[in-house]
Amino acid sequence: MASRSADLEVEGLVKRFGEVVALDGVSLDIASGELLTILGPSGSGKTTLLKVVAGFETPDAGAVKVDGIDITTMPPAKRDIGMVFQNYALFPHLTVARNVAFPLEMRNAPRAEIDKRVGEALNLVELKGFENRLPRQLSGGQQQRVALARAIVFNPRLLLLDEPFGALDRKLRETMQLEVRRLQRRLGLTTVFITHDQEEALVLSDRIAVMNRGAIQQVASTTEIYERPANDFVADFVGESNIFHGTVTETGSVTLESGRRLLITHSAPVGSRVGVLMRPERFGRGPNTFNGEIREAVYLGSSLKLRLACDDGLELIVRLPVTGPLPASGSRISTGIEPESIHVF
Repeated sequence: MASRSADLEVEGLVKRFGEVVALDGVSLDIASGELLTILGPSGSGKTTLLKVVAGFETPDAGAVKVDGIDITTMPPAKRDIGMVFQNYALFPHLTVARNVAFPLEMRNAPRAEIDKRVGEALNLVELKGFENRLPRQLSGGQQQRVALARAIVFNPRLLLLDEPFGALDRKLRETMQLEVRRLQRRLGLTTVFITHDQEEALVLSDRIAVMNRGAIQQVASTTEIYERPANDFVADFVGESNIFHGTVTETGSVTLESGRRLLITHSAPVGSRVGVLMRPERFGRGPNTFNGEIREAVYLGSSLKLRLACDDGLELIVRLPVTGPLPASGSRISTGIEPESIHVF
């Protein structure tokens, strides 16, 4: 199945529903063959953005362009975009083969071509031999594969996936994440993936766009989003975080509101107000030391998650390797963090 992947550009999209601003001037560029995940909480505007790209919603302002051509007012059926929804949207009375064939039948493709493409699509999603089953005879994961085959069978220019694994259990969800990534890479298909699950976003994406209240907070690689978040919201939403605020009192150090001084490598100007992020797994050794009492200890298999009440009033979430029995609540520990492991924003 050949790819004819396209690049996607959205410019200054605005969409209101009464008093609610669902999209507040959203702009994004997605390269041909890229998988971009739009990550955000419920109500952040991510599904509205996808519907505008697909043509199911018309923006109040802004434009959607594919390969430089404005498609903002083009009807959905003319956009050549494949879509997969959370609820699969399969026709219950049609067989697997007929469900997958539907987009080709709507395009009046010849029967021989339909049969050939349906076979190829079902092979790609590893459902060969399931052609004559009905959706109710399939597991949730198999139904999701059928929906995926139907979305790619007509060789779309773009693939849009809206929370496609939301109804699956965790293990199946993780399997499907890897399958979608494998399929997307094999086809080289430009893909926009919507999720509120930050782990899913980190597993799947070339880049992540974090949304909140109708606006893009940051667009970056998975590593940069996690290691160097742009603001409090991104730092808090993606991964576990210890976030504090303070003032750069001299080059190479920041004084937190609690009075604690931290050594940093960030070159923020002296006197500037900054946010400070320390990821729980970055603790261990370092010149920034923290002494305190364990309030809570949770065993996570490969690591221990500790809630630490520090002597100076700070409270930290710390993850440490398992080296012995679970420490008791009330016991004391000392831990540290290197200046280069502290992100300043």
